[in-house]
Amino acid sequence: MSGVSDALSVEAGLASRALLGVVARSMAAALEEVTLPQFRILVLLSAHGPLRTGTLAERAGVHPSTLSRTSDRLVKGRWVRRITNPDSRREVLLELTSKGARLVADVTTRRAQELDAILVRVPIQQRQRVFEGFAAFCSAAGEDTGGDLLLLGLPPTAQASRNAQ
Repeated sequence: MSGVSDALSVEAGLASRALLGVVARSMAAALEEVTLPQFRILVLLSAHGPLRTGTLAERAGVHPSTLSRTSDRLVKGRWVRRITNPDSRREVLLELTSKGARLVADVTTRRAQELDAILVRVPIQQRQRVFEGFAAFCSAAGEDTGGDLLLLGLPPTAQASRNAQ
């Protein structure tokens, strides 16, 4: 016995599906331009700045040869560029281009706009309860370090966003 009512489990599942729908819709246009694995690389570069390919492969959880092929496609599409590491002229870094940064920002903006459009439909007298429910759920779930969410192309910035409020 989990100690959680069936009704609560069902509502949590429905809320999860609704939020995943927001994620999917916010990424739909981007996924017409790049693949999900490519978008994950753009998200990492957006969050961390220019990175060595080995570091980027490790953070993305992929083999360096896989990252090399992915990087070649992203460079060809002008989503990223290769630059020389100013601290070590022998190293090459991958850097997000303005085109790549725009794509990540567009997804983030679409997601925020859709969440706002949903939340504005919550009756004003219920918004504090919704806020408290989300806060309690997030606390119980624990802070994601970015690994799980990166699979969906989500940046590891939830806690930073919360602290900025």
